[in-house]
Amino acid sequence: MSTPLTELPVRRLTHEDLVACADLSENRGWPREDHKWGLLLTAGTGYGIDDPEGKGLMAASVLTSYGPGLAAIGMVLVAERHARRGVGRRLMRHVLAETGDTPVTLHATPNGKPLYEELGFATVGRAEMVKGHFTGTEPVPGVATRAATADDMAAVIRLDTEVFGRDRTHMLTRLPAFADQIRVAEEDGELTGYAAAWPNMATHVVGPLVARDTATAQALVASLAAHTDRPLRTDIDVRHEELLSWLRRQGLETIAFNAVMARGIPALPGDWTRRFAPLTVAAG
Repeated sequence: MSTPLTELPVRRLTHEDLVACADLSENRGWPREDHKWGLLLTAGTGYGIDDPEGKGLMAASVLTSYGPGLAAIGMVLVAERHARRGVGRRLMRHVLAETGDTPVTLHATPNGKPLYEELGFATVGRAEMVKGHFTGTEPVPGVATRAATADDMAAVIRLDTEVFGRDRTHMLTRLPAFADQIRVAEEDGELTGYAAAWPNMATHVVGPLVARDTATAQALVASLAAHTDRPLRTDIDVRHEELLSWLRRQGLETIAFNAVMARGIPALPGDWTRRFAPLTVAAG
């Protein structure tokens, strides 16, 4: 007698599973995103369920830990042939059991939101995904920006910890190898913001985007755009209406909205007024 799908074992994924994870993304109509999977499987912990028919992974997700105060779940995927059969719920329950009492956050698509609500998540925010070629036709604030150097990383991590509300050194130390660009803004020798652009298929994703104010965020995005021919894509907290309006006038268009959800905490830690975009929605 075969084992019911909802009772199949969940195992830890490793970097050896990268191709299988990318295959699963493709199966669900997502981009393969090999580059992002590589980061997440290295900096986080992957969980998967093998297809009982030997057809690769049946389901996968990644948990990224930021210490006892926060963890993020992302890339929750179930193969199309096994969708709507309780497999995603089985995987999520296992991952949440692994987190214990640690508060957890995730970005939910409209399709995934009902399951997450059933599992105890509540909506605490909203993100707007925008994408397009940056035209540069709108004025850019006169904020000084430059390419980051290795000497900047300690200051970047200090600023990020203050704004994000948790230490994500294990992610940011991988950023120079992961991103094609990292830019910083500074005033009188003090770092006032930073941003990265990393390759994702035919686009450059802008994230993280951390800045003292909207003008600084605009200057950082413009400086990244000036050094790439690819379309930009980013996920902006909808409370940053001024930045979103400016990006639309610069040629980016809204392509999706995701709910920012949390379990175990009423709101995300840190300072949202300076947190404009995540590194990736898959890692909080």
